[in-house]
Amino acid sequence: MQKITRQLILSSTLALAIPSAALAGAVGGAMTQPTASTIAINSVWVVLAGALVFLMQAGFAMLETGMSRSKNAVNIMMKNYMDLCVGSVLFWLLGYGFMFGFNPTGWLGTDHFAPSYGGDWEFTLLFFHIMFAATAATIVSGAMAERTSYLSYLFGAVGITAIIYPVLGSWVWNSNGWLKQMGFIDFAGSTVVHSLGGWCALAGVILLGPRLGRFSETGTIHSIPGHNVGMMGLGGFILWFGWFGFNAGSTLEASTNIGLIALNTQLSGATGAISALLISVILRKPILISSTVNGGIAGLVAITAGCATMDVPYAALTGLIGGIISVLGVQLLEKVRIDDVVGAISVHGFAGVWGTLAAGIFLKGNMFNGDQIIVQLIGISATFIWVFFAALIMYGLIKVTFGLRVSTMHEQRGLDITEHGEIAYPEFTHHAAYKPEHLPHLQKL
Repeated sequence: MQKITRQLILSSTLALAIPSAALAGAVGGAMTQPTASTIAINSVWVVLAGALVFLMQAGFAMLETGMSRSKNAVNIMMKNYMDLCVGSVLFWLLGYGFMFGFNPTGWLGTDHFAPSYGGDWEFTLLFFHIMFAATAATIVSGAMAERTSYLSYLFGAVGITAIIYPVLGSWVWNSNGWLKQMGFIDFAGSTVVHSLGGWCALAGVILLGPRLGRFSETGTIHSIPGHNVGMMGLGGFILWFGWFGFNAGSTLEASTNIGLIALNTQLSGATGAISALLISVILRKPILISSTVNGGIAGLVAITAGCATMDVPYAALTGLIGGIISVLGVQLLEKVRIDDVVGAISVHGFAGVWGTLAAGIFLKGNMFNGDQIIVQLIGISATFIWVFFAALIMYGLIKVTFGLRVSTMHEQRGLDITEHGEIAYPEFTHHAAYKPEHLPHLQKL
């Protein structure tokens, strides 16, 4: 009986993993088993796409580092490097099972933890989704930058990749998930990955509070510019490049619609950057590279949910609105004194909500369907309730146990020397008081 049960569970997992196009016959919808060569070609494509998503980690690291001050550059790089490593292991151990395991209730997977057996395709799928889990976790890094304890940040990454992200993923991408059964559309993760990262970031920065000097007691907003706009721009380019793997790879097969998905992705990112520039002009604001790059990323976030189910003009429109949301969202957060260093809440949270809603509004062949739009709104709302409050509880526990924010003295001196004992640009700090040899003294303060 146990052997039969195991076979049924494995069959259900493979049914989820193997692309539907590979299962559908050419005549009369007859079901056929994919050939070994088809699986091999699909595996090559998905692994390559996963490697592109891996490269996005470098894009996030460069973007966030460039938008932060030089005294925190090592800290930002270390967070992005290690949340990938920690997230990979935790998603393999727990997350994959919670997300794609046998899910009789529609809420949570119950097996396939730390998988070490199964077919080659299952390992391909695991590799691809590890990269998505790491992306969800690293979105938080930039928003909470320059004042977060390094180890406490990593504890948060553990919670996101092991529990918060997999639970939401099981609702949407597990074949038995309750949102999946309702017909919720999120092809590559505007909600599952990006809004999740945005809402985790929102919970974190609310508990952290703003950086020193960001807002005055009279309500004045003080800009704290980053130290390297070149690194910021290059990070934006790398993220954009990796996004083709993120979206087109989510087909899980080398199918003929990859070109459409890539085109929709490109145009949405482009119109997002254009609209961010134009709205800055209209509002008589400086045309900043940070706003422009974030507008492009917001366009990419927005199209991620509907990149495979929209006609091209509507993909461009989705990105256009996403770019506007990114600019206005940052201004809204500043007015309520929420300090997001890189604009992650606006770019990933707000634009992700819009993109998920747009996937229902502009659904090819069924546009402006009220029932589909309601399903999208249910998914968006359920995601916020689960992710925001789960993250708020998680970071709250971290705050009262280990401490979430570094001391005022360490924040002023920079997290590079106080958290890591090294400096990103030592050739420019010959006369600085804060050097690695002074670290034992600094850590006592």
